[in-house]
Amino acid sequence: MKTMLFIFAQYLLPQHLLSRLVGKIAASEQPWVKNTFIKRFIKQYDVNMAEAETESYYEFKNFNAFFTRALKADARIIDDNVNAIACPADGEVSQLGEISHGNIFQAKGQHYSAEKLLASQTLAEQFDGGQFATVYLSPKDYHRVHMPIDGTLRSMTYVPGQLFSVNGTTAENVPELFARNERLVAIFDTEVGPVAMVLVGAMIVAGIETVWDGQVAPPPKTPKTVNYANDEKIVLKKGEEMGRFMLGSTVIMLFPKDTVDFLQDFEAGTGTRMGEQFGLLKK
Repeated sequence: MKTMLFIFAQYLLPQHLLSRLVGKIAASEQPWVKNTFIKRFIKQYDVNMAEAETESYYEFKNFNAFFTRALKADARIIDDNVNAIACPADGEVSQLGEISHGNIFQAKGQHYSAEKLLASQTLAEQFDGGQFATVYLSPKDYHRVHMPIDGTLRSMTYVPGQLFSVNGTTAENVPELFARNERLVAIFDTEVGPVAMVLVGAMIVAGIETVWDGQVAPPPKTPKTVNYANDEKIVLKKGEEMGRFMLGSTVIMLFPKDTVDFLQDFEAGTGTRMGEQFGLLKK
């Protein structure tokens, strides 16, 4: 019954309005506002501030700065195996596996199409038969997203959508959750072909940022694609930051057919740390 009520509420709540209001609070630089929320958040979610570059909560200019905090240089080690795929984020594997006939597994009984996720049939065809991995970032996690392998940015598409909460309950009960929510789709050209990095928004996520274009969601409220010409190459190495969430959500990686093998240690529910080996490239 509680699950049904929670899901029903997801459809009734003013998702965007609520998220934008939270965004205003998260951007506040009033000391009593930011310090109160940051202190309570650290206690509520048992955030490990010892690994943060800035350990004192009151030194952050606002809640957003705290939430997207940088880590100390030695807090995460990037796997240096030249064939290794690095995990893009701290969090937990939601699902991973094959993109079969254009469909991606979401949770028990739930699938969604790569075409809807990427907002492009042409792009989706490039990943059919390939592999996907969905990593969920919980509130206590480090909320920057890093590159799994070296890549040159080809395009970035902002896709407007709804803002359902993203968790196990909604994944199991909201059809096509990740293809319905607001998201950013970044396509990188790599040594194994195109790789998609999809940053999915959620309820009270105040925005999504990239290292090359700053905050890209919200707005605008219509789909927007930026293609990057050869004279403005944006090249990111494995382990370099590519984006971040202003409050957290989910990142989805897509790889083409016959290009990667994920480690057998990873399955739904497995915890992750940014930079650790997630799989190996097939060359």
